[in-house]
Amino acid sequence: MHQKSIKLLNIAVADELHAVHQYMYFHFHCDDQGYDLLTGLFKRTAIEEMIHIEVLADRILFLNGEVELATDAKVNKVHDVKKMLEIAKGMEESSAKDYNKFAMECGQNLDSATKQVFEGLVNDEERHWNQYDDELENLGRFGDNYLALQSIERSKRAGAGGGGAA
Repeated sequence: MHQKSIKLLNIAVADELHAVHQYMYFHFHCDDQGYDLLTGLFKRTAIEEMIHIEVLADRILFLNGEVELATDAKVNKVHDVKKMLEIAKGMEESSAKDYNKFAMECGQNLDSATKQVFEGLVNDEERHWNQYDDELENLGRFGDNYLALQSIERSKRAGAGGGGAA
């Protein structure tokens, strides 16, 4: 009865694993470029995605399924901040759409608890999507000055003995 839910939950686990890998890659490269605000955003999002994996795994195990910790998706090796944000925004938008569909399927299969899990994930993914959209708007509005200010703030802290990255 719950095999369909387990399958959908494992698809979501793979999606979240890919997001963790992608956002940590972006986190490392933003940190290397001195963009502390974006460094922190990518790191926090990766951590939230790890929490999503735990929630999904808990539900799979409750349904007596096997948690599949595998993803075939490759990390996009992008160093351009605008492209990073576009990729992140697209990933979050795609996840929200998929999880909405998964919630509906679980509801149709009389699995309201798994439906609620996916509905909660939709809320988080839409919030992440909005954060990346806001950052793209800031970059569009302020251009490279937006990134330069982040780098300058790090330099000022380092010069004052305050350290570096988030």
